[in-house]
Amino acid sequence: MEPSSLVLFFVGVVAVSVLIYVILDGADLGVGILFGTTRDEHERDQMIAAIAPFWDGNETWLIVVGTVLFAAFPAVYAVFLSAFYLPVVLLLVGLIFRGVAFEFRSRSKRLRPLWDRGFWLGSTVVAFVQGAAVGAMIQGIPVSGGQYAGGAFAWLAPFPVLCGVGLAIGYALLGASWLVLKSEGGLRERAYRLIPWLAGAMVVVLAIATGATLVVAERVASHLAGRTWGLVFPLVGVLAVAGIVLGARRRRDGWPFAMTSLFFLMAFLTLAVLFWPYMIPYALTVADTAAPEPSLDFLFWGTIIILPVIFAYTIAVYWIFRGKLQRGYP
Repeated sequence: MEPSSLVLFFVGVVAVSVLIYVILDGADLGVGILFGTTRDEHERDQMIAAIAPFWDGNETWLIVVGTVLFAAFPAVYAVFLSAFYLPVVLLLVGLIFRGVAFEFRSRSKRLRPLWDRGFWLGSTVVAFVQGAAVGAMIQGIPVSGGQYAGGAFAWLAPFPVLCGVGLAIGYALLGASWLVLKSEGGLRERAYRLIPWLAGAMVVVLAIATGATLVVAERVASHLAGRTWGLVFPLVGVLAVAGIVLGARRRRDGWPFAMTSLFFLMAFLTLAVLFWPYMIPYALTVADTAAPEPSLDFLFWGTIIILPVIFAYTIAVYWIFRGKLQRGYP
């Protein structure tokens, strides 16, 4: 059964929201991961200031994803939560503890070491479980009768763990690129030094994961065989990695973040090529999981009112707080 126009609209909403969340909040999470690599209080304060105006607004896109999945694709929501109950709990705990630590570290000098560790650990856990969930989906989620048919710890298999580590490194690269874009002085230089190492580590993990994918997910090879045009996305991704390193060497502050964002876009499109038309690879298609048309029609009107507001807010925040941190925002 072919999906209707409304179904495709909501697939697009989910896809765009996930992509925006991964790039924008991925940078915030990456800064949080890198937060644990320095004990310099001045650098830590700069890191916090570099993401302070943005981080809570970026997480709005995660709420959009969850809301649309719940309303427009209830079968996906049910299977996903059943398969990833523990990762979702860890995700929420990590986000909560990270937010609390972010606010409390400046209000309690005595407990600041606790909140600093919480900020770093919360960011790392969130990045890892997101990557592990993606890895488990690539590997394939067992579904029987429209219900999850696997174990509670299937997401901790070696391949999902590898993907979790890879996404954490990718987010750290986004975070370092963001710090280059927003900071000056010693923090900017340290971020520049980290970028080639993080890019190299990401490429190594990605190469291992690519080889492992062909072993753990047989359907991937068959999908690629019928969609060779999709190989253009990983090829552009490779060029983006070269652009990241080149931008770091030439000290072009805008290049690393732009090229890292391009890399994530290409990785996202590659996954889309591998997964389509499945919402739960390789068991439930987009058409299988969509809510009834009357429900989607009702949801459509709310979406076209609320979504532009969220877009406008995001654009406004990034425009208002553009520029280098130490020079002061315009």
